Amino acid sequence: MESPRLIQSHSAEAAFAELVERYRGRPGVTTGTGFGASPGLRIAGRIFAMLIQGSLVVKLPAARVDELLTSGVGQPFDAGRGRPMREWVTIPESSLGEWRPLTAEAFAFVSDRR
Repeated sequence: MESPRLIQSHSAEAAFAELVERYRGRPGVTTGTGFGASPGLRIAGRIFAMLIQGSLVVKLPAARVDELLTSGVGQPFDAGRGRPMREWVTIPESSLGEWRPLTAEAFAFVSDRR
């Protein structure tokens, strides 16, 4: 059985490329940009994960975002508007091991909201 965690030695770009390959080809999933020119993953046109300045940014329920912020795994995501977005969380490269499971959560969350 495949481990749910990414190998810690990956760079952020390589880890995100692995996530893109994992989700590419699933029905409704497209690759392209997230916010601005950052690479992103979408389901039915809605962003669920993107790579911004070497960190993974995912869309999750606000309560889950709060858990990740409280635990220290995640950091607030601000899209340049001066305040954090409540359903988005930044997962730094130092937590690469969390990228795969959190991307799966984001995919499920955004898929369920279609």
